[in-house]
Amino acid sequence: MTQKLDVAQVKAMLKDGTVFAFHDVREEGEFSTQGHPLFATPLPLSRLEPRVFALLPDPRTRIVLMDSGDAAVDPPGTGRANRAAAKLTQMGYANVAVMTGGLKAWRDAGYEVFTGVNVPSKAFGEVVEHANDTPRIDAADLQKLVDAGTDLVILDSRPFPEFNNMSIPGGVDCPGAELVYRVKDFAPRPETLVVVNCAGRTRSIIGAQSLINAGLPNKVIALKNGTMGWHLAGLKVARGETKSFGPQGPEAARFAQAAAADLSKRLAIRKIDKAGLAALEKNGKPLYRLDVRDPAEYATGHLPGFRHAAGGQLVQATDQYVGARNATIVLHDNDGVRATLTAHWLLQMGWDDVHVLAHQPAAGELTTAPEPRFPAGFALPRPATVTPAELQKSLGETLVVDLDTSLRYRDGHVPGAWFAVRANLARTLPGLLVQTGARQVVLVSPDSEIAALAAPEAAAAAGNLPVAVLAGGMKAWRDAGLAIETGHTHMADPPTDVWYRPYDFKDNVEAAMRQYLEWEVDLVPQVERDGDARFTVLKR
Repeated sequence: MTQKLDVAQVKAMLKDGTVFAFHDVREEGEFSTQGHPLFATPLPLSRLEPRVFALLPDPRTRIVLMDSGDAAVDPPGTGRANRAAAKLTQMGYANVAVMTGGLKAWRDAGYEVFTGVNVPSKAFGEVVEHANDTPRIDAADLQKLVDAGTDLVILDSRPFPEFNNMSIPGGVDCPGAELVYRVKDFAPRPETLVVVNCAGRTRSIIGAQSLINAGLPNKVIALKNGTMGWHLAGLKVARGETKSFGPQGPEAARFAQAAAADLSKRLAIRKIDKAGLAALEKNGKPLYRLDVRDPAEYATGHLPGFRHAAGGQLVQATDQYVGARNATIVLHDNDGVRATLTAHWLLQMGWDDVHVLAHQPAAGELTTAPEPRFPAGFALPRPATVTPAELQKSLGETLVVDLDTSLRYRDGHVPGAWFAVRANLARTLPGLLVQTGARQVVLVSPDSEIAALAAPEAAAAAGNLPVAVLAGGMKAWRDAGLAIETGHTHMADPPTDVWYRPYDFKDNVEAAMRQYLEWEVDLVPQVERDGDARFTVLKR
């Protein structure tokens, strides 16, 4: 029987340094809009299997699960937290508990409830700006400097796909941990003004403060409110830009090494060798091995057992990479710089057990093998499949259920397909069958993986009707050149499955941007009221 914990017990665990994973199994959109405890990490039941192993690589990890606590949605004993607990137990996780009463009990106890995603990281960014008075500039003032021909460089601290989608004109992509590593390639003269931006606030602040903490002699400022602030100022954002960094030059390398050495000494960052790593692997504490280099570098070869987590993104969204609070984290790169810069932020965020692996891999020691998706012994179901051509011929008599996110469903789906949330199929599927009179069910997901996982659940809800999966998923349908329908046309569930970024909205984009930016600023007093964060900000 699954262990039960009340909200007071979980709150105490958050305060006393207990090593455990605290996961909210509601859909990401519910997690974001309805609220959650500060250090609850999203692990939606609908996507549990593909996500859990990266978040919880050690099956011995103590896990606490929560859901809404609303009896109409998550009945006691059979709600999503209990269903997730059963799945995790089947996958080999042996220490799983459910927080009774879920979010409702947490709220009723008077504990702080946070909206949004990646909240600990974003709140930390605001605390850093508040503590250091990180220099910043408004979009209109930056445009004036550009128009005046000021000697400056604009470095975008986001991953390349985000930069490519929307950027500041003239900007260069240089994600988070790459800033200190490469800044001298972009600003070799100390007189050059360095401006750091992101989409909103956090990565602008952390990026600018990284350069300041590193002792860059240049004046460094964060672009206030990033590309959203630029748009709200009535300025035109760039689309499709590709300017990014190249190989690190010798001057950049010298500066980065000196900066890393200084920060390592100031924060007493622990460095270990392979023997030290082996010792950590035996101490019984959840261990996260993370390679913080650029994705392209990671793909060319990495140490076995190390997952990719680009340093800037690890700081920006720690809860997407580390599922167990107070776990041990080991960071690795090629020369220690980016690992050290990332460690210096994680330590300030309250991750006390952080280490940098100081190890130069020998020839043949690296692997290009993909990261493992599932725990050992786990196998995907193998349901019946149909080809895109077969599905197209049967559309009139087939209930097509799209299990992708509502955002991607909106952007393109099989004509007539219904959007549905996997975790709700037992409730929604019977009604859809009655409504449509369909003779069979076909599940669709991007590459058929989620559809395959959902097939047994759909079969249980469909009675005697056959259930199949679209082979190759929506990708195969597109590759076959078949018709695509767009929009939220057939919604079995509301689009609360994922967090919609402000610029994902079709209408009232500016209002969504303003609301988001105000939300970020307001996190500082809310974190203080909550009392569970252990942020300690380095003062330069």
